[in-house]
Amino acid sequence: MKILKTIAEVREQVKAWRAEGLTVGLVPTMGYLHEGHASLIDASVRDNDRTVVSDFVNPMQFGPNEDLATYPRDLEHDAQLVEAHGGDIIFNPEPEEMYHKGFSSFVDMTVLTEELCGLSRPVHFRGVCTVVSKLFNIVKPDRAYFGKKDAQQLAVIKHMVRDLDMDIEIIGCPIIREEDGLAKSSRNTYLSEEERKAALILFHTLRYGEFMLKNGERNVAKITAAMKEKIAAEPLAKIDYVKIVDLDTMQQITEVDRPALCAMAVYIGKTRLIDNFFTEDLWNSADPKNKEIK
Repeated sequence: MKILKTIAEVREQVKAWRAEGLTVGLVPTMGYLHEGHASLIDASVRDNDRTVVSDFVNPMQFGPNEDLATYPRDLEHDAQLVEAHGGDIIFNPEPEEMYHKGFSSFVDMTVLTEELCGLSRPVHFRGVCTVVSKLFNIVKPDRAYFGKKDAQQLAVIKHMVRDLDMDIEIIGCPIIREEDGLAKSSRNTYLSEEERKAALILFHTLRYGEFMLKNGERNVAKITAAMKEKIAAEPLAKIDYVKIVDLDTMQQITEVDRPALCAMAVYIGKTRLIDNFFTEDLWNSADPKNKEIK
């Protein structure tokens, strides 16, 4: 397993692999890897001959009052995890390598980025689309892997690939959770012991929303109101949003009468956490009640 710092080095290695007729998978990350990232690497190693893991805290997707400076970093740990799971390269560039002096070209999107995290983080998805486009151009992977925890990001990347005719298969992988249900996140390290316990309100609230759907409720206002009330009962929690949106457009709906995403962002203390569920996962579950849900 190699750690490469420059675009030229990555391109040279991928070119050599291509000369051997090998397929390449890409796992874009911001580092501080955990079991959720490991599951993406596992999927790439399973599907491809070689796997590249990008490890880059992208400054472009952070707003001026966000946690760029304090975002956790541990390249040594990341390298151990990538190697243990069969990855071949970590691409760990400096910001100056990705954004040269005078950089002024961006990839942006409308509609899908106007709801959910796009409302409270207005520069975020332009940064995501730009850096992911650059990574796709550098690595030229056959497939790229993203976690479903960042559901809006996954939808945005799929849409960008379709709109710009990028010859890459985008694969979404399931959320990996702690034993008590909290979604794995690099930002979980910010939580105090008390906040860690309080953070479980996200998981419990999502399960409550699922329960309402399983029992026939389809009115979005009623479901989200009940979910917000449940979160409000946790003193350390502050809601950014709790919404149900169309899975294709990421726009709000009034009735769950199509494939939809139930997503939330909640501050636990100063730490912003996100979580979600896809209604299609409920429809496809083994619970007989769900067979009637359309």
